[in-house]
Amino acid sequence: MSVQERKERERASRERLIVATARELAEQQGWDAVTTRRLAERIEYSQPVLYSHFRGKREIIGAVALEGAAEMAGALRAATSTTATATATATATATDEPRARVVALARAYLDFAADNPAVYDAMFQLDGGLAFAQEDTPEPLKDAFAALLETLGEVAGDDVHPALFTELFWASLHGLATLTRAGRLPPEDSELRVELLVDRLAVV
Repeated sequence: MSVQERKERERASRERLIVATARELAEQQGWDAVTTRRLAERIEYSQPVLYSHFRGKREIIGAVALEGAAEMAGALRAATSTTATATATATATATDEPRARVVALARAYLDFAADNPAVYDAMFQLDGGLAFAQEDTPEPLKDAFAALLETLGEVAGDDVHPALFTELFWASLHGLATLTRAGRLPPEDSELRVELLVDRLAVV
């Protein structure tokens, strides 16, 4: 390995450490607790080293958001793929499989939001300097939306643009996630809300 390759690996390793530490601190104490000084102390590097990777907290939030988007896309695809396989091996009507996949997708989305609140905030609540729905939208964000579209596009209906329907369904899931987390919705009805959302919006 050349000196340059070793330096690049070390740099990438430090960057992963900074992002992982920021996530851990944010999940434990909230994003207000994430400062460059505290991060530098935790990772045992100087603040100038940290600033050589990220210009400030905003860029760190953006990095966490991109990592979270990739993880969410994986979780959504895993949930819908597992459901499709299970449905295919069981006796089911033609409409059972799409509905089951949409329900699985909705549950996976809400579970991700509940299990990773600080990451979810970085993705959708905080300013990480990332463009959404633009030409320069980073690939992980595009892929997270694609993971929704792959399943939801099938149940949009003949006269509805699949991407528009996906945006509407996503907005509904985001509302459920944020209102439930804020204690505005009673948690015991979570499953009923998912079923109602799927039955009223999806064409299956």
